[in-house]
Amino acid sequence: MGMDHPLGDQAELYVVGALTPAEQAEFEAHLAGCAACAAEVRALAPAIAALAYSAPSAGPSPAVRDRLMARVGGPRVSSRRPAAWQGSWLAAAASIAIAAALAGYAAQLRGRVTSLEAQLREARLRADAGERQMADARRAGNVAQSMIAVLTAPDVARVDLAGQAAAPAASARAYWSRSRGLVVNATNLPPLPAGRTYQMWVIAAQQPPISAGLLKPDPNGRASVMFETPVDIAQPTAMAVTIEPEAGVPSPTGAMYLVGQAH
Repeated sequence: MGMDHPLGDQAELYVVGALTPAEQAEFEAHLAGCAACAAEVRALAPAIAALAYSAPSAGPSPAVRDRLMARVGGPRVSSRRPAAWQGSWLAAAASIAIAAALAGYAAQLRGRVTSLEAQLREARLRADAGERQMADARRAGNVAQSMIAVLTAPDVARVDLAGQAAAPAASARAYWSRSRGLVVNATNLPPLPAGRTYQMWVIAAQQPPISAGLLKPDPNGRASVMFETPVDIAQPTAMAVTIEPEAGVPSPTGAMYLVGQAH
């Protein structure tokens, strides 16, 4: 196009993507108000899209080729080029199209892999949680079976523990079997201060108290605990619960919360 249409010769360069970003923006602004250039772009687009599938002899026009070479800084070349050069130009265009398609497909695959990895992590977390729940259930089942074994033992003895001055509303019942252990069910135990715990003691005549273990009541003051006691322990004469430092102590030091005589 002539001087009265200074951007008209950029239609071909625009369609093949040879304009700089600034030139492209300028030309697109020009297209918005120029019906002639817009028509030329619409006419050129199908032809450019078919380049990758056209015969080797179909190359760009001499004018377009010269303008492209001038923009990349190369010398102007003759309008007549060997067929091999034209074929390589088309192959390059086809390679660019294929590379763009592969890049898009690779991006889709990466997104899919990321999604699958997230699903796998979630499944593993669910599996771990399920295994922990099963382990907890197995432990609870084993404790329940041990308690039943104590309660049904032929040598089981019962000791009732009453609340003392520190916890008058508290009470407990202990079931002891020399061969199977000790089961303690306590109620109304006061909440523990920070860093403190309840400790269960078995008391035998002429012997120091023997620690059976620690009790941690629930928020309602209830505790149901299974303790293993030595089979050679002396016959208990009493049992007691004291409050002690959180890790427990070898012998009682704190106030008595529960005490019961063995019969």
